[in-house]
Amino acid sequence: MSTSIAPAPESIRWFGTTWVDRGSDYWLRRLAVSVGALVAAVAGAFLMRLAVQGVILAKTGGFVELLLIVAIAVCSCVAAIRTWTVLGQGKEALSGWMKDEKSIGVMLIVGFVGSLVAYFVRSLIEAPGEGVQRAQYELAAAAHARRKAAPKQAKARAGKRRR
Repeated sequence: MSTSIAPAPESIRWFGTTWVDRGSDYWLRRLAVSVGALVAAVAGAFLMRLAVQGVILAKTGGFVELLLIVAIAVCSCVAAIRTWTVLGQGKEALSGWMKDEKSIGVMLIVGFVGSLVAYFVRSLIEAPGEGVQRAQYELAAAAHARRKAAPKQAKARAGKRRR
């Protein structure tokens, strides 16, 4: 007779395992994470604005200024898309060049505001990463239930054959 242990839910940063039953503590944490991400995004946008203004004050020329703004916008979009994908579907959903963190590390650093905005928007929908964790947990729980039910079903079939 095998005794298998029921699967335990994985902990999510800032939420622990409160995402499983969505108690009152979960909603308070969701609010705090949303506000924190929004405040961090606004502060980051302010810092990026200061950086761009520094380049403009250096009078590097219109082309360099435009190039800098476009680069920041592209990096922010890439970081936001990557963050949204990871939080909504997991790292396994990333493909190609977005999967390799070493090759896009600088883009993610420059585009941190986009990543924070994606985190904020995702926290309005669910705990960031909850959908992926919930799907994995439900699959593991269903597999455990099947394993637990299999010996009982085998005993029931054996009992019917003896009659």
